[in-house]
Amino acid sequence: MVAQAAMEEYAQALRMGQKEYRELLMAGRRPHPEVLDELLPEGVGESIVDVGLIEIPSERIIGVKSAGRITAFTASFRPLLDSKSEFASKWISLCSAHLGDTGITDPILCYEYLGNFYVQEGNKRVSVLRHFGSPRIPGNVRRVLPRPSDDPRIKAYGEFLEFYKASQLYTVQFRRPGDYAKLLTHLGKRSGEAWTDTEKRTFNAYFHYFLDAFQSLNTAQEDVLPEEALLLWLDLYPFSDLGQLPAAQLKRTVAQLWEDMVSTTKEDAVKVQTKAQDDSKSSFVTRLFSGLEQVQVAFVHQLSPGKSGWTLAHDVGRQHLEEVFGERILVRSYNDANTPELAEQLIEQAVSDGAQVVFTTAPPLSRATLKAAVKYPRVRFLNCSVDQPYSSIRTYYGRIYEAKFITGAIAGAIAGDDRIGYIASYPIYGIPASINAFALGAQLTNPRAQIELRWSCVEGTPQADFFADGIRVVSNRDAPVQSQMYLNFCNYGTYLMGDRGDLVPLCSPTWLWGNFYEFVLSSILSGGWKREKGISTALNYWLGMDSGVIGLSLSDKLPEGVRHLASILQNGITDGSIDPFLRRIVAQDGTVKNDGTHRFLPEELLHMNWLCDNVLGEIPQFEDILPMSRSMVRELGIYRDQIPAE
Repeated sequence: MVAQAAMEEYAQALRMGQKEYRELLMAGRRPHPEVLDELLPEGVGESIVDVGLIEIPSERIIGVKSAGRITAFTASFRPLLDSKSEFASKWISLCSAHLGDTGITDPILCYEYLGNFYVQEGNKRVSVLRHFGSPRIPGNVRRVLPRPSDDPRIKAYGEFLEFYKASQLYTVQFRRPGDYAKLLTHLGKRSGEAWTDTEKRTFNAYFHYFLDAFQSLNTAQEDVLPEEALLLWLDLYPFSDLGQLPAAQLKRTVAQLWEDMVSTTKEDAVKVQTKAQDDSKSSFVTRLFSGLEQVQVAFVHQLSPGKSGWTLAHDVGRQHLEEVFGERILVRSYNDANTPELAEQLIEQAVSDGAQVVFTTAPPLSRATLKAAVKYPRVRFLNCSVDQPYSSIRTYYGRIYEAKFITGAIAGAIAGDDRIGYIASYPIYGIPASINAFALGAQLTNPRAQIELRWSCVEGTPQADFFADGIRVVSNRDAPVQSQMYLNFCNYGTYLMGDRGDLVPLCSPTWLWGNFYEFVLSSILSGGWKREKGISTALNYWLGMDSGVIGLSLSDKLPEGVRHLASILQNGITDGSIDPFLRRIVAQDGTVKNDGTHRFLPEELLHMNWLCDNVLGEIPQFEDILPMSRSMVRELGIYRDQIPAE
């Protein structure tokens, strides 16, 4: 009986193998298993370590060590040889053992390279066990270590080796540095913390439950790994939900996030738009909004205007919007979304109140914004942050470095010596560009200018330290709005400190959010921003002086000549004839970042992680940052992918 059943199983496996072979050929893909000897770079095989006997995840066995018998199998190890062949006879014998009392007891012998396994002995055992759906296959494993490299995949594998020491899991294999740290954060575990047997079993069970939902989307046409999709899912839902959600509900949440899963894994998925230009494409949207008496707009703030200058600036933008559009829009504001739970509640309330456009005005609100966006695809959601790879929402920020360049030039002209102080906020995207632009501006008016850098997000009293050290011109945080009141406070902008501690305002960049909000509403009302299914590109608005989103406030204390210089620079930046970074630039480590012949791309400016050679100071490490500032750095930090798990 067992022998007959084994023969029938081979016949079924052969039919499945022939079908898979045809489908792979038609798709232009390799029909047979991968061959490790063909994949390894020359010389890499010299570094091999014994891992020992482990339970190998079946889906991780993707190839063979050498090319000897690969034509006997499909890529998934289904058989391809005739049922009368010697190969078939041995396969059937193994199948009989598997169906009988003894089972298949001998472990396979294989090599592991970059998280995948290549069989040296035991191909037919793999074929039989995978045919019956065995989730794990015992094997003696030798690990082939790749040479150290700057390749992201090699770096990620180095992080896997540390992950494996603690977890003993091969279940997930990330391709990007930092993803293992993100996973540990979601699981509430520290790097290097040993996993219990219960934690291993739970993770494997939950991951395969998620994998079933992921594979139900028929995702083969996109290069998205299930573990990468899981990371995004865990941004919005707790890990424990994987043990509680019904399968249908889990599939629905995964399907809602699919386009964002694609966009977060594509290297070129984020489009940075630097001009306030209309993307009008659809007459349908025009008809939709023209038939409405009002467009309902919601602003969701992390704090209230009375507590936060940042929120106040956006609220001034809201007032501008109401003045421009009058009764054509109805605006509601929701304040104090200062926890993830409150953020979700207030965004839900905004949608319930009828909002068709929702602006969330701080980077920490991005996750709650995304969660609502996938739930309510008819509502347009925008979050005030940068470098967010989600296609379901749009993000927006200002090129503040342009105004920083001008204030740097003013500081260089005013400083009595060559030393200028600079108090930076957080080491997040765009901040090093602002520091460097300020430093280059100071060099424009004083070639010997040195910028002494301090950070408000670490321990210390920067302004007092500057005063004690004899530095008299200081650049501090930017004024929230164009108001002389805020400039004259001298808590904002660049100012001169007298010998007795008196402060004289000089200038400050300002945020003019109303111009951005006007642009967005005008675009929507004219038929722009059609959210089409299947579009997996994230759009980040990064607008500057030419769009009127970044401004400059000048104190009446400035000498007339310096005011005139500031006007010339502002006009040049606005019309594009002046680029702060189009010049020879040398970094602190002596490398030439620009020979003066090319312009930096927006992505290069956003991700700038170095400082000019006339900046004295450094970018703080995450462990040096104050606890109250760490959430912002985790969200948008220039090294966010390397931040250890909480």
